[in-house]
Amino acid sequence: MPNVAVIYYSSTGTNYQMAQAVAEGAKAAGADVRVRIVQETAPKEAVESRDDWKAFVEKTKDEPKASLDDLEWADAVVFGTPTRFGNMAAQLKAFVDTTGGLWFNGKLANKVYAGFTSAQNPNGGQESTLLALYNMFYHWGGYIVTPGYTDPLTFASGGNPYGPSVTVGSDGDDPTEADLTHAKYLGKRVTETAAKLT
Repeated sequence: MPNVAVIYYSSTGTNYQMAQAVAEGAKAAGADVRVRIVQETAPKEAVESRDDWKAFVEKTKDEPKASLDDLEWADAVVFGTPTRFGNMAAQLKAFVDTTGGLWFNGKLANKVYAGFTSAQNPNGGQESTLLALYNMFYHWGGYIVTPGYTDPLTFASGGNPYGPSVTVGSDGDDPTEADLTHAKYLGKRVTETAAKLT
């Protein structure tokens, strides 16, 4: 079965939960899975300005960090990021910007890619964030796999065919059970597609 890397950024834990759900779905479909958080790059003052952000950074300080080796190892990669003005978070972009050597040597081509995201409101830029991720995958020569409308779970979790998109309020809401189930489905679908290609 394929190797699946779930590489994400989360500031307060929403995308952490979604990444775990994607990994669970991929494992259930038979994948070997690596879950990796990208390095926090925000200034210490910014992190410490929010108790929930500070607590999450502390909670995940010993989590394995994403590396270029994870991308090279994987047959499929699922990226997760909060929406930042309709684009991926700077922390994930900083990691992506280190991939030039792998790209140049063809090490990112012919892999399956997918994404998930979160925002504070339903019109917070989730679709454009996923499309921004997918622009990167086009450059890499990857196969983009989305949930589309292949399962009713898409509708139960907001209806975004581009990928699971969570809406959480500023009061610290967690992803719903429907959101997590949709993320598991994405992990399963990515794994099954990668298995057909490897």
